[in-house]
Amino acid sequence: MTSPAIPVHGPAFIGIMFNVLLYGIMITQTFVYWNTYKNDKPWMRAFVLFLFLLDTVNAIFDLAWIYNVIIVHYGELQYLGVADWVFSTDPAMTAISAFCVQMFFAWRVKVLTSNIWAVLVIAACSFSQLLGGIGTSIACGILPEFIHFQKFQVIVIIWLACSALCDVMITIFMTWHLRSHKTGFAATDGIVDQVIRLTVQTGMITAAIAIADLIAFLASPSGLHLAFNLPLAKLYTNTLMSTLNARAGWKFNRTTDPSSGQNNINLRTMPGEALSATRGRTDVVDFGARSGVFVHVETNQMVDLSDDSDKKSAANDPLFTSQLPDVAYPKEKKGWSRGSESTAV
Repeated sequence: MTSPAIPVHGPAFIGIMFNVLLYGIMITQTFVYWNTYKNDKPWMRAFVLFLFLLDTVNAIFDLAWIYNVIIVHYGELQYLGVADWVFSTDPAMTAISAFCVQMFFAWRVKVLTSNIWAVLVIAACSFSQLLGGIGTSIACGILPEFIHFQKFQVIVIIWLACSALCDVMITIFMTWHLRSHKTGFAATDGIVDQVIRLTVQTGMITAAIAIADLIAFLASPSGLHLAFNLPLAKLYTNTLMSTLNARAGWKFNRTTDPSSGQNNINLRTMPGEALSATRGRTDVVDFGARSGVFVHVETNQMVDLSDDSDKKSAANDPLFTSQLPDVAYPKEKKGWSRGSESTAV
């Protein structure tokens, strides 16, 4: 005989396992961020702390719900078909997490592209999914029986469809802008490609899971959708944290022999304030307003100091206490360099 817990609590248990797994990754990412980017602005660190606390509450609530149903009320079939208030908080918390992360990326789109219309469209979709998630939680409280969940399909469609659409738009806007601002330098274009790949991977995975959640909800009256829905909040927060922590990896170092004709390259991200200070300099290739990705080109000319007159002049300098040896210096040294290590997004 098939267990009555399989249709709903089987997928829910799988979803909670992934939820807790991603929460463990979130703990690690938060720890890395907190110890690596100590110079980030206070509001950014407070924002990360808020998301971590929200993830913690969400994980505790999900575990408390499944424990209450299958352990505390083991064998009581009436508890298997009803969602309690703890379960009903999950859609709202997921929507809040998604809203915070999406608005953060909307801010990045504003900083990167200065396109206010793109930001408004993203914000509208994000706010719609927030209302949809809160509405779904309210609907779960009004109709707690799992078999009646299909009666509020409209609000669930608004929630998950707007969430997926918002993720796709963020990915498209950022990818389009980055691709259109490549410099032609192989090294810097490689950095831009890394940023594009991270943007696509993090943006599309949340969109794909949200779409899979919606399809499963509409296709099956069972709890199959819970396997996708319960980990969704952690996917959003891990997406944000992976982007913040990846800043340390957006660098490229190459040292070559100056005589080979190749260049010494050192690329790093830098904070928006430092980037704004480079405005008007002809030796900076900028990828957009306060984008944090630029190339500083510096050329140093070295001359031959083997001439006797140069030696005598150097010998009279108080910085030199001994006679200069005959050394032939390279004629030219070129290099690309970046600013200091990034402390902002």
